[in-house]
Amino acid sequence: MKRIVSILLCISMLFSLLALTSCHGKAAIPEFEMPESIDMNKEYNIVFWAKNENHKEQQEVYRAAVEAFEALYPNVHITMKMYADYNLIYRDVITNIGTGTTPNVCITYPDHIATYNTGDNIVAPLEELMSDEKYGLGGSEILFDGVNRDEIVEVFLSEGKIAGTQYAIPFMRSTEACYVNVDLLHALGYELPETLTWDFIFEVSRAAMTPVSLDENGNNVYINGQTLMLPFIYKSVDNMMIQYLEQAGAEYSTEDGEILFFNETSEAFLADIAENATLKAFTTFNIDGYPGNYLNRGQCIFAVDSTAGATWMGANAPHLEVSEENIVDFEMAVVGIPQVDPENPKMISQGPSICVFNKADREEVVISWIFAQFLLTNEIQISYSQTEGYLPVTTKAHSSEEYQSYLAMADEMSVESEYYYAKIIASELLLKNLDNIFVTPVFNGSTSVRNAAGEMINSVVRATRRGAATDAAAIRQMYEKVATQYHLNQINVKDNISDLGAMPGESVALLVTIGTVWLGIGTAVLVPYIIKCKDR
Repeated sequence: MKRIVSILLCISMLFSLLALTSCHGKAAIPEFEMPESIDMNKEYNIVFWAKNENHKEQQEVYRAAVEAFEALYPNVHITMKMYADYNLIYRDVITNIGTGTTPNVCITYPDHIATYNTGDNIVAPLEELMSDEKYGLGGSEILFDGVNRDEIVEVFLSEGKIAGTQYAIPFMRSTEACYVNVDLLHALGYELPETLTWDFIFEVSRAAMTPVSLDENGNNVYINGQTLMLPFIYKSVDNMMIQYLEQAGAEYSTEDGEILFFNETSEAFLADIAENATLKAFTTFNIDGYPGNYLNRGQCIFAVDSTAGATWMGANAPHLEVSEENIVDFEMAVVGIPQVDPENPKMISQGPSICVFNKADREEVVISWIFAQFLLTNEIQISYSQTEGYLPVTTKAHSSEEYQSYLAMADEMSVESEYYYAKIIASELLLKNLDNIFVTPVFNGSTSVRNAAGEMINSVVRATRRGAATDAAAIRQMYEKVATQYHLNQINVKDNISDLGAMPGESVALLVTIGTVWLGIGTAVLVPYIIKCKDR
């Protein structure tokens, strides 16, 4: 019996190792090198993964892009798979790395690409492809009006560099905006300043929590005439922490993966958050829900969300998630996020990028790269940007007559879906601040660091709801817990790699699941054989 147990233990270890190495071990594909020639008459089958399956306008842009490309290159056949969430794309890529069935082209995030690259030669480096005279940016053999390298906004392009190598090109970019209920602001006796500051927004939010009367049940009624008021709601608290640190000149992390965000500046900021959260003057999406829904019900004054989320903001927003009887009509302003120093504003750049996966057929990689370039053409960039508050990533699109005419529609304050004023103003907000935006370092484990930074804010707000301590000692204890939760101590700074524990939670879950499945298969196959041998 001991021998059987030993055999089963060995089987367990063997199949677990096989599962892990299948996902993050050595890849059989050699390092990509530009082929000497491309057979443009050969048939190519390209798999393209993108988001968003539940946004009809975006689906149509992607379908039109595929049809237009296939018309230019009849020998290229593109199979497109649409996803509802970037995390689902990330999950499936991680799974498919192990089976060698990654897509050819993928809309994803640089943080995710850093994790894909823990395997060897998984994602194709783009420098050689970008600079190729025939098929690179502005190449002589490209069959469409593509972009030159200097026509891609440099700060957007820089986000695709991982450990000094270009692995992605930007597809769309957004930043964050503050959507303001101007009517409630005025009712409290305040005017909207040219630039919001953290001090101003917290002051107004505290003032908004002063009851103006009681209802028939003895409940507090606030300036909005309702018993519920959440004056300041932030959607992406990771961005909140990152941007505050950047504005204050404090450190967040290095490109090598050194984690620095828990410092004197962030501790003081968390203390301010605790003070305001105790009064319910501040809360987050994770704790109370989507800011836009509260804003559209007249229960929020400052709702911070992506500029890409502008179509959900305002009483006439095209993507309202609030029932008609609960919508409150109000004047809405779309302005930049609060700043530490109004004279030196800092705003984060974020948004999806395009990567090309490496394949044994190097010509297939080049064809995939040509399609990736096609997604940067004016028609696609402008069409997709108009679906939400995104900004095209090329100066070529920005300066085009079509895009400039689109931006001018904001002056008419249109509530039509195609020209919804808030969406256009949100896009223009980023365009006007290209000199003030920044990107965060990307490395394997950067997703965990980002999540941990945001979780510190959520932890403080949750503590105030429980009536728990939020003094300096308590906040340090929260950090220790968060650091353990996100395995921050397991990120290898020197080699810019993470061990299994420091990988994002989705990756860990996938690897464990795959290992368990292999173990089950092995056990099902071998146990009957072992029992039969024992019976002999």
